[in-house]
Amino acid sequence: MSSPLLPLPEWAPHAAMWIGFPSDPELWVEDLAPAQEEVAALARALHADGKGEEIILVAADPEAAAEARRLAPFATVIEQAFGDIWLRDTGPIVLGSGAGRRAQGFGFNGWGGKYDLEGDDSIGERLAGAARLPYAKADWILEGGAVDGDGSGLFVTTEQCLLNPNRNPGLGREEVEQRLARDLGATRVLWLGEGLANDHTDGHVDNLARFVGTGRVALPEPAADDPNAAVYADAAARIEAAGLDLVRLPSPGRIEADGDIIPASYMNFLIGNAAVVVPLYGSANDEAAVAAVQALFPGRLAVGLRADHILTGGGSFHCISQQIPA
Repeated sequence: MSSPLLPLPEWAPHAAMWIGFPSDPELWVEDLAPAQEEVAALARALHADGKGEEIILVAADPEAAAEARRLAPFATVIEQAFGDIWLRDTGPIVLGSGAGRRAQGFGFNGWGGKYDLEGDDSIGERLAGAARLPYAKADWILEGGAVDGDGSGLFVTTEQCLLNPNRNPGLGREEVEQRLARDLGATRVLWLGEGLANDHTDGHVDNLARFVGTGRVALPEPAADDPNAAVYADAAARIEAAGLDLVRLPSPGRIEADGDIIPASYMNFLIGNAAVVVPLYGSANDEAAVAAVQALFPGRLAVGLRADHILTGGGSFHCISQQIPA
């Protein structure tokens, strides 16, 4: 039996990057236009005047597609109906490289039944079809932001998300690991505990810990009065106990909106061919975070961009994107 295909690490060369383009005025209300501008700025940074990958902006309707073409004339714009822009979770994970690439889909239930929006459960198959990638759909619930891999078969995830009964009731740790092995080629899984406070994804790992090299995991260093200090301490202990190389990045600290703590994290950076784009929050640590990411990716330009209006929808740059390996 041949070995299952693996997803390449995010720093491997990309043919293209899918990015969800905010489209629904009823969902986004007064944040629609500024969120569209933030997405266009992200696309521009990744495109890097042609030095980056092809940027594919995915718009849900003709009006949004027209605005995407106006704001990002360098990008390819496609129209595919979806509920919202979180393609990291609803899009397919592309496995392998070159002629052997294929798209792996999973069940999607609106992050444990919180947001049931028409089109989100089928956008993955339609994106794969538009890209002419063979597609298969697994028989369980998994969002792409819930896992991260270093390309060697090693994956990191959180117990809060993948063992949550609102995703796959009845599946325990061993069964989840078996499915990760079958569908994503996982040979080893590092289980972290909780994700960030008030994260409606139930602890997606792409807001907590990210691979930045083979066996090398980046994790925030808590700031003063950091609402996630205990979460970071527990994750650091588990990473070190697993024998992995731990790298610390700054944390934005306590960031609030309308009196509520929001799950703000620099870890939702997005790695492109030419640039690594870091979400900024107006924190005193913004500049240090961009410098820390730059040090991790010396061959790319680290770019810090505000994502305040995208954040009103519940995520940031990594959450709205999904790469197609070269």
